[in-house]
Amino acid sequence: MKTNKSFSKRLKITRKGKIVARKPGQNHFNAKEKRSTQMSGRRSQVISEYTMTPKVMQRYIGKIGKK
Repeated sequence: MKTNKSFSKRLKITRKGKIVARKPGQNHFNAKEKRSTQMSGRRSQVISEYTMTPKVMQRYIGKIGKK
């Protein structure tokens, strides 16, 4: 099965093996949002194992090995 390259480019893997991504839908049209909403959209979020099963992770990210 091939890795989804467009999705995998949006992710970063930390040293501990956590997967970090930006929140979706926060690129533009934020002028009318509350300041707290704007700032929370800039923070990254950790994609946990609860949201992605290992099979789905392998499909979208590829094989992840801890260093």
